Amino acid sequence: MKKKLVLAYSGGLDTSYCAVYFSKYLDYEVHAVSVNTGGFTDSEIETIEQKAYTMGVKRYQNINAVESYYQKVVKFLIFGNVLKNNTYPLSVSAERSIQAVEIIKYAKKINADYVAHGSTGAGNDQVRFDLIFQTLAPEIKILTPIRDQHLTRQEEIQFLIANGIDITWSKAKYSINKGLWGTSVGGQETLTSHLPLPEEAYPSQLQKKDKQQLQLTFLKGELISIDNQDGLPQENIKKLNKLASKYAIGRDIHVGDTILGIKGRVGFEAAAANIIIKSHHLLEKHTLTKWQLQHKEYLSNWYGTHLHEGLFIDPVMRDLESFLENSQTQVSGHVYVTLKPYHFTIEGIASENDLMDTDFGTYGEENKCWTADEAKGFIKIYANQSKIVKQIHK
Repeated sequence: MKKKLVLAYSGGLDTSYCAVYFSKYLDYEVHAVSVNTGGFTDSEIETIEQKAYTMGVKRYQNINAVESYYQKVVKFLIFGNVLKNNTYPLSVSAERSIQAVEIIKYAKKINADYVAHGSTGAGNDQVRFDLIFQTLAPEIKILTPIRDQHLTRQEEIQFLIANGIDITWSKAKYSINKGLWGTSVGGQETLTSHLPLPEEAYPSQLQKKDKQQLQLTFLKGELISIDNQDGLPQENIKKLNKLASKYAIGRDIHVGDTILGIKGRVGFEAAAANIIIKSHHLLEKHTLTKWQLQHKEYLSNWYGTHLHEGLFIDPVMRDLESFLENSQTQVSGHVYVTLKPYHFTIEGIASENDLMDTDFGTYGEENKCWTADEAKGFIKIYANQSKIVKQIHK
């Protein structure tokens, strides 16, 4: 019997090489698996499936993991207002862990002997895939021909042509990876430190110039409604992205440290992610105490860092998720947003849990719960630490 191999398959050049190499040269029974985390349309799935069978695979499977991705990852990125280096909402890197988990589940289900992916030895994805594969299924061997054979793009193309796969692999000027939480954009400019991506590099072009006001409604930290139209949070993310991308909102370039220790630069557009994170954060400022906000900030940063570096299945992530979820108990209300060309503004919020709406007083205007003498006494005691230090270190 042929040995079974599950291939993480995108339909691109690298995974196409893997499909032909494993099925025709090693004579494996190849199961090509794509995991949809919001980046595939129905027509794209159909095209990828047709291409997979031309590569000689035994079976093609597309796993819809959009809801799982939202429930297990995206909602915690919202709860934590996670922006890597205060810029990047982990648009695509956050997907890899869910994709790896779904692929290894499928491999175990069919009793596969091998699992494979098309990552090179120069990026983060090899770490994310390998770590989860070998942790969840140490008995299944991992195969990575692109990494192991040090293949160039041209060598892969020549190999495919020699095996009767004469598909046009003309290298697109920009590499686009789309998902529920945003789209990454890589090109020649992102390999430099000074060049911006040109307008045409971004998938969403400016279509609307008139302002548009939106009401976003959150319930315990989750986006449940847009302009009083209720929907599942993951569907609301798609809806908001469709509205906001017409304004070319959410563009930026992220510079950060890779898992390998080198610096990396990537462009992205994440209209919905940016708007939701900023809106949610403002709602939190009104509904959480200053100590909740303070501790959430550094714990959320660690959550995003661990997720980015492939540590999704480490138990500490469940601990951090418990904290983040519990912190959302009072984060409910409306946030008012105005969309404009290339940017957005958040006008304000309305919430029954708004901590500004109290009888204690109005900041800078009046107080109702302490006297002037009590304020003076408080300030005098509050200043003691600074006075002591100043006296000792004259």
